[in-house]
Amino acid sequence: MITSRRSFIKAASSLSLAPFILPSRVWSAETSPNSQPGMGFIGMGTQAQGLLNNFLRQDVQILAVCDVDATRRAAAKKNVSQYYKQNPTQGPEDCKEYNDFRELLARKDIDIVCIATPDHWHAIITLAALRSGKDVYCEKPLTHNIHEAIEVMKAVDENKRVLQTGSMQRSAKEFRIACELVQNGCIGKIERVECQFGDPGIPCDLAEETMEPGLDWDMWLGPAPKRAYNSILSPRGVHNHFPKWRTYREFGGGMVTDWGAHHLDIAQWGLGMDNSGPVEVRPPEQAGAKRGAMLVYANGITVTHTNGFGIEFFGSEGKVEVNRGKFTFSRDGKTIAKFTNKEDGTSCAAQVQKAEKEFLKDAKIKLYDSKSHTNDFMARIIDRKKPITSEQVGGRSAICCHLMNQAYYNGKKMLWDPAKLEFTGGTGDPQWLTREYRTPWKV
Repeated sequence: MITSRRSFIKAASSLSLAPFILPSRVWSAETSPNSQPGMGFIGMGTQAQGLLNNFLRQDVQILAVCDVDATRRAAAKKNVSQYYKQNPTQGPEDCKEYNDFRELLARKDIDIVCIATPDHWHAIITLAALRSGKDVYCEKPLTHNIHEAIEVMKAVDENKRVLQTGSMQRSAKEFRIACELVQNGCIGKIERVECQFGDPGIPCDLAEETMEPGLDWDMWLGPAPKRAYNSILSPRGVHNHFPKWRTYREFGGGMVTDWGAHHLDIAQWGLGMDNSGPVEVRPPEQAGAKRGAMLVYANGITVTHTNGFGIEFFGSEGKVEVNRGKFTFSRDGKTIAKFTNKEDGTSCAAQVQKAEKEFLKDAKIKLYDSKSHTNDFMARIIDRKKPITSEQVGGRSAICCHLMNQAYYNGKKMLWDPAKLEFTGGTGDPQWLTREYRTPWKV
């Protein structure tokens, strides 16, 4: 999974090397003619490093970076300053660095923020940015819990902002074509979906470690419970791996909210449920199991957490399987297209194109076509329309992840109203929708 994540980031970044030009007329009257929008980055870990290099090549000026680790933020500042020194017409060299995101958001010359912090910070910073008049690119999962997803979904429109969630699989063609095949009935009536990702979150039980100077540990914890430092949560300095804070419920939701935020998002897309969601959530049949939780939709289709291909759509006449760089499509017992590894003697792109040419030439349903996740975000900043993974898409996909985790955490069936975004039928517990926030943080 780590290798494929890195490969995908690299590939997505390469699609966005050409800058997306923003005409000055889209900015407020206070913005000087022909100036570029200012941008700030909050959270400068491994994911942010790739995003930073991507946005440096967009038509923005990166003015500030923020991280609670002094080494990471200094490295990010140096990266920006060196790039603009080599490309003096694209931006200023005097990138500022901050420990506290609130100082960055207070700057009136910053129009856009990119948020790539640990999950437990996403909503608090996103809401503050929206209310400060900033457009937001926020990594997935959009929020740490359901309550936060609801608040972010409301705040985007209330503040007339644009938000893109970093569920970048929607900007890869194999996923779009897979979902178009499903929505256009190319595998018949959909019966079920299976999604592969890792374990649900667990309580954090890490032992205390001595911390080197240069990390604001209290600020790293933020709204999470007070606990002693451990390097597994926040490795010091610049690193090139994805830290395992994601494993722990206090800060993430395990792989259910990490890879689940990608794969359940594609399940939602393929089922045409971007504006809705499941009506029932079932725990695994065996208590304590780490696979088997199920989302049930009003039409009877189920989405089950399993070990498998990635995302598998099963229909009455065939099957579509898709993962990063992998794609299969079968119908009436015959394989139409297949690429899973180099031994197949072809390529994912070629097989996707074959399926598209043979079955989608005159398709009635055409899905949002984004070839670059960041370019799509920049385009939507211009026209003020919803991007491919808007807060509604990202918020509802995150809710699917959180509901599934609650099935694992509590072992109970829940009935869910995707319109009212609340438990129904006397099931569930309102406390499962949120968390206890450590003062002074609150959503």
